[in-house]
Amino acid sequence: MPSENKISVVIHTYNAEKELPQTLDSVRGFDEIVVCDMESTDNTLAVAEKYGCRIITFPKKDYTCPEPARTFAIQSATYDWVLVVDADEIVTPQLHDYLYDTIKNENCPAGFWIPRKNFFMGKFMHSDYPDYQLRFFKKEGTTWPPFAHTSPSVQGDTVKIPKKRKELALIHLADTKMIVRMRKMNGYTESEVEKRAGRHYTFASLFFRPCLRFVKSYIIKGGFLDGKAGYINAKMDAFYQFVLISKILEKKYGKK
Repeated sequence: MPSENKISVVIHTYNAEKELPQTLDSVRGFDEIVVCDMESTDNTLAVAEKYGCRIITFPKKDYTCPEPARTFAIQSATYDWVLVVDADEIVTPQLHDYLYDTIKNENCPAGFWIPRKNFFMGKFMHSDYPDYQLRFFKKEGTTWPPFAHTSPSVQGDTVKIPKKRKELALIHLADTKMIVRMRKMNGYTESEVEKRAGRHYTFASLFFRPCLRFVKSYIIKGGFLDGKAGYINAKMDAFYQFVLISKILEKKYGKK
């Protein structure tokens, strides 16, 4: 196979021994698997070694988001095309075949937004789907901002895989416990405060943004179909916005 039709999978890890075996099983058919480890203290490296991955290390330091490690991993990949996968995600066989078939086309776009299936309290979250992620792209010229919940900047056109093609969606294994979700919320919002520097938020934003997020998650996107889990998930989405705006206003007005 020509090198321009080969794909490197890059995975950033930190204490990911629980779901990592399932993730690595799902990407066996790709040309290269690069595991970028952020100094794990569990058996993550042993798992990666068992699967024959190429392992690189990125210092954890005090990063609150994985994007810097992702950038380093992307730059370390061997092949022209890169698929970024989290250590708790599964790539379906259908997605594998779709990507390889697509890059053979002469007019192939430079990047693909892939839908993702998320779960909470044991239920597939209708309100979170398609949760598009720009995870497959040409390596050359791609950069990733060092902030949480950002997407890479790809040199060229990008397209979305149709959300109706659910067999092509990434499967997010994480069914995050509330205590973990709260902990991640603190780190992610800290990173987003920096990313949103310069944007204008008012006191009214504390009310309207969480309310709008709840309506979008629970009503517009069908969270009500998921029972108690859907309601809790929608409230957590709203609370995330409340915490984020609170931190932004604190940073703006807290110091005199």
